[in-house]
Amino acid sequence: MDGFEGETAMSQSDLMRPRPQAIPLQGRGGEVAGLEFGPSDRPVDLVFSHANGFNARTYRTILGPLAADFRILALDQRGHGLTRLPTVLEGRNSWAEVAEDLAAVIEALDLQGVTLAGHSMGGTASLMASGQCPERVKALVLFDPVIFPPEMAAALPPGQSGASPLAQGALKRRAEFPSKAAVIESYTGKGAFRSWSPDMLADYVEDGFHDTPQGTVELNCAPAWEASNFSSQGHDTAAAFEQSRAPAHILKAEMGSTCRIEAREAELIATGRYQIETVAGTSHFLPMERPDLVRQALIAAMI
Repeated sequence: MDGFEGETAMSQSDLMRPRPQAIPLQGRGGEVAGLEFGPSDRPVDLVFSHANGFNARTYRTILGPLAADFRILALDQRGHGLTRLPTVLEGRNSWAEVAEDLAAVIEALDLQGVTLAGHSMGGTASLMASGQCPERVKALVLFDPVIFPPEMAAALPPGQSGASPLAQGALKRRAEFPSKAAVIESYTGKGAFRSWSPDMLADYVEDGFHDTPQGTVELNCAPAWEASNFSSQGHDTAAAFEQSRAPAHILKAEMGSTCRIEAREAELIATGRYQIETVAGTSHFLPMERPDLVRQALIAAMI
């Protein structure tokens, strides 16, 4: 598999330690950054995609313990982390290019029989990408993916950030801090980070900010790009459900879920390919709150 290098004899601690990867995507204007875990002498078992505003390293403490038995690739999506791909706001109305990036990685690495998993936007991108290369995807595991019924998506004018309260919040995010330590101090125990472990927060900040010439640190995911993701809901998830052939396990949050598929649940379950469950006591940050359950679901999909 071109582009992957590593020692064939590795200790368990080495397997759990993320190995940075850069995957050039010919014709897409740059490269996707990723973290690889697990034995480098076996095919990739899992490709994991993160939520809007986050990055691959955020999920290190969840994915790392699986590395003794599985090879895992966690990706920074366009506009996030260390990935270097164009982020064009003008005329943007969907997550099409995010899903296309994921499908392009699968094609570039010639992955076969791979499980795709993701949280929030990453779950939606995984579903959409599986419909673009269905012959390559073994299974899907989606953690509170963002799936709105058509009438809800239509209520968010595509590309108009001000139409979404989440987008408005993203645009107000502080983008610059004196240091990464200052970011951690500012975020600890607050807002969306209340349920995060200290290690997870530190991992998010590590790849979520870059040094500036002025000696400060700045968000890698620009507030305008995060806002654009919240407001660009013109993609067709119904078509993705039809195009994907992979069995899918969808885990929904009990509180404030963004997976609004109530009207379709019976239909999807009747196909025999979809397992849908609501995880008690969880919010949209389900992976941070139930990493044990996340690992169980991933293992079940990969074996």
